[in-house]
Amino acid sequence: MLKSMMIKRTLLPLALATASVAAFAAPVTYDIDPNHTDVIASWSHFGFSNPIAHFGKVDGKVSYDPDNVGQSSVEVTIPLSGMESHVPDFNDHLRSADFFDAEKYPEITFKSTRVEAAGDNKLRVWGDLTVRDVTRQVLLDTRINKIADHPMARRAAAGFDAKTVIKRSDFGVGKYAPNVSDEVEIRITVEAMVPKAE
Repeated sequence: MLKSMMIKRTLLPLALATASVAAFAAPVTYDIDPNHTDVIASWSHFGFSNPIAHFGKVDGKVSYDPDNVGQSSVEVTIPLSGMESHVPDFNDHLRSADFFDAEKYPEITFKSTRVEAAGDNKLRVWGDLTVRDVTRQVLLDTRINKIADHPMARRAAAGFDAKTVIKRSDFGVGKYAPNVSDEVEIRITVEAMVPKAE
């Protein structure tokens, strides 16, 4: 009896420690796949049309922990060299000092500051968006598309869609507002995979 109690007293702290480690396991970190990731901006042009521009070549990491969502994080770099409106002259204008001034500020960055669950397969991701060296906090309403082994890459993968609305004038890119709308809708689709084994 005494021996049994001593064994229990020894095993109980070990079991609690193991449970504690499991409860706070590190999130899985995925590298963003730039070939299957796109950031799309849309705005109103004098109320007549709603042009879009794609921002590709996205680089970054997504860390996600379904058991402890608050430990999740996102860090992204978007080079303006990957921006494409499908109108060459307009691409040049967007990269000029009138707008992004890409020669001086070649990248847009986003770094999350807080992540929380928002229902089934939904997240709210707050973070610092930096454009032209101006940083503002934005909220991304995010949907988890799928987390599973990728059938082609044969490793763990994750997919997300997100959206937000920003005011471009908040970042010093407000030329021609309000005729060209100050508000810009941002839609994001991300595919990411765990790094290849060494």
